[in-house]
Amino acid sequence: MRYIKLGTTGMDVSPIAIGAMTYGDPERGHPVWSKGEDEARPLIKHALEAGINFFDTANMYSNGSSEEILGRALKDFADRDDVVIATKLRHPMRPGPNGRGLSRKAVMTEVDHSLRRLGTDYIDLYQVHRNDHATPLEETLEALSDLVKAGKVRYLGASSMHAWEFAKALHLQKLNGWARFAAMQDHYNLLAREEEREMVPLCRDEGVGTVVWSPLARGRLARAWDDARSTSRSATDGAFADLLYSPAEEASNRAIVDAVGQVADAHGVSRAQIALAWLRRQPVVTAPLVGAGSTGQIDEAVASLDVELADEDVRALEAPYTPRYDWQGISDEAELDAIRRRIPGMALS
Repeated sequence: MRYIKLGTTGMDVSPIAIGAMTYGDPERGHPVWSKGEDEARPLIKHALEAGINFFDTANMYSNGSSEEILGRALKDFADRDDVVIATKLRHPMRPGPNGRGLSRKAVMTEVDHSLRRLGTDYIDLYQVHRNDHATPLEETLEALSDLVKAGKVRYLGASSMHAWEFAKALHLQKLNGWARFAAMQDHYNLLAREEEREMVPLCRDEGVGTVVWSPLARGRLARAWDDARSTSRSATDGAFADLLYSPAEEASNRAIVDAVGQVADAHGVSRAQIALAWLRRQPVVTAPLVGAGSTGQIDEAVASLDVELADEDVRALEAPYTPRYDWQGISDEAELDAIRRRIPGMALS
């Protein structure tokens, strides 16, 4: 494994990260695709043995049990100083006032809950899961910076939002001498490239590394188009899948998936390896989050690091793309609640 720096920080991470939303108590998470502790532990161990040191979770995943499972496994199988643990906050963790959001009260409360569940003294990368428009941005940024000063957090990160919002946050952090966001976790893959318009150039200019969620487009890039809904995750995504990958773009998406298959056949590798290899060529991409449900998927992701795409491969993969709706900035609570009502049990990546 060849490790790389996260953005312009000095922290070394593997260019493949494990997305731990897959791991969690099914009774507290998704009953179909959440993998309980007995299934998750061998996968986390296998990832470590493959050289992966970067693990991402969130307080909301399976109502905290993802953090618990990940924390216990890393404690048993790894040296804490060698691994990079990333988690997130923002979404509802309990009913009633102050059970959600990015107020100073929520930030200070949730970091301690995450530290307890993870069984660690510090979090390497602490990320805001979405914006909280009900809280002044300055309040959130100062509270996050205080966590770094207190030693509870090493680096800060953000997740899907509008580029102008991220630029404003970076400006305020610099202006006030607060700890800056070192990473942006965004939705980016061959079927979702709208981040190339503003967010990717912004991150490149500011020295921010990106960590990519849904790098295989909910599995669509890992199999033929007619098998797009063949995984338990994609089959249960419902309206959320249509939000991410609109049926209106079906012709373009199908052409892209077909191109992935053709390039994969030419290289003699899997479709997933081609989709991940394409991401590795993109500016500022530090690591894709792989929600591996098997050791084979972990091995496949690691093997993608050896795939070198030619320029003509990239042109073939990118040519069918058409502009589409960019939902990255959805963070208004009313909008999110409306989506959750349409999709019971939904967990935003």
